[in-house]
Amino acid sequence: MDLPKVEIRSSLLPLSWLYGTAVNFRNWLFNKKIIKQRSFDIPVICVGNITAGGTGKTPHIEYLIRLLSPKFKVAVLSRGYKRKTKGFLIVDTDSKVRDVGDEPLQIKKKFPDTLVVVDRNRANAIEKIISIEKEERPDVILLDDGFQHRYVLPSLSIVLADSNRPVFEDKLLPAGLLREPLKGIYRASVVVVTKCNPDMQPIDFRIYTNGLNLFAYQELFFTSFDYDKLRPVFPELQSEEVSMNDLRKKHLFLVTGIASPEPLVRKLELKTYNLYTKFFPDHHNFTVNDIHSIADMVDTVEDENKIIVTTEKDAVRFRGLLYLPDKIKYMMYYLPVRVTFLNNKERFSFNKKIVEHVRNYKTNS
Repeated sequence: MDLPKVEIRSSLLPLSWLYGTAVNFRNWLFNKKIIKQRSFDIPVICVGNITAGGTGKTPHIEYLIRLLSPKFKVAVLSRGYKRKTKGFLIVDTDSKVRDVGDEPLQIKKKFPDTLVVVDRNRANAIEKIISIEKEERPDVILLDDGFQHRYVLPSLSIVLADSNRPVFEDKLLPAGLLREPLKGIYRASVVVVTKCNPDMQPIDFRIYTNGLNLFAYQELFFTSFDYDKLRPVFPELQSEEVSMNDLRKKHLFLVTGIASPEPLVRKLELKTYNLYTKFFPDHHNFTVNDIHSIADMVDTVEDENKIIVTTEKDAVRFRGLLYLPDKIKYMMYYLPVRVTFLNNKERFSFNKKIVEHVRNYKTNS
C-alpha cells in the first residue's frame, strides 16, 4: 500500500518550529502541574484529535451517545465553535446555529433527550452540569474536541486520526496540520484511525500500527463511514428520501462547508456519472452571495433530474437561512453518516471498554 501523500508547506517550517516551541512549553507547564488540571467525580470521555481539520469527531460522538444512552444518562459538552454568544448555554432543539454552533445543534436535534451544553470554559461547564439535581444529573460527559484544552483532566481520552492524512507523516502548524507534536498522542488511552477504506488489507493495518507506535496501555481501532439514504433538508417541503442506488442518472451538486470533503466526493463518484462540487471553509456561514453562486451552478445543467447534496452538519446551517429560495430548498438533501468498525471484534472490544469505563468510574466514585 502507498500511504496517502501528506502535503507540507515547506516554506512555513520555520514558523512551525516557533509554534512547536510554544506548544511544548505549554504542555510542559501542564505536565509539571505548574498549570493545574481539574478532575471530577464523573466520567469525562474526551473525543479529540491531534490535527486541525475534520477527523469525524461528531459522528464518533454520536456513536458514543447511541452506545451509552440505553444504560446511562449522557451529556455532551462542546466549545460551540464560531457561535456568536459567550458563556454557558444549554442547547435546545430550536436553538440557532449562531448561538450554539452547528455541531452541538446537530447532535441535539438527533438526540433530543441528551443534554447538550456549550461553554468555552469546560471546567465551569462541568461544575454546572454536576450541580444538576441528582435525578436529572448525567452519568457521563462526552467532551467534544477537548484534547488540547488540558484544563480538564478527562477520565478517558480518545484521539481520532484521519487515515487520509497519516499523522506520523505530518508536520506542525502552519506547515502541516498537527496541533501539537505527535508525542502528545500518548496522553490518549484510545486511538481511532478514521475514514478508512472498508477494504483495508492486513498490510495497511500494519503500516498504521507501526507508524503510530503506540504504548502497551493504548488501544488502536479502525473505523469507516457508512452512508444512509439521502434525506431532505426541508422535509416540510419535500418528504421523499433518495436511495444511494438511485443516484446513477441524477445530476448531483455537492455543496459542503467541512474540513475534509474528499472521502464524500470519492463515495459519490461511485454512485453517479454527473457530480459537480462547490466547497466552502469548515463551519462556513452561507451568505446571500453564496446562495446565488450555488443557484448559478445548478442552473448550468438544464436537465431537471438534479439534486443538491450536502452534509448533515451543513444542513443544520442551511435550515437556519431566511434567504434560501424555495427552488433550492426543494432540491436540497443531506447524507447521514454513521461510524462503523472495520470488523466486529474491534467493535465489541471498543464498546466493552467504553461501557466498563463508565460503569467502573461511577462505582469507584
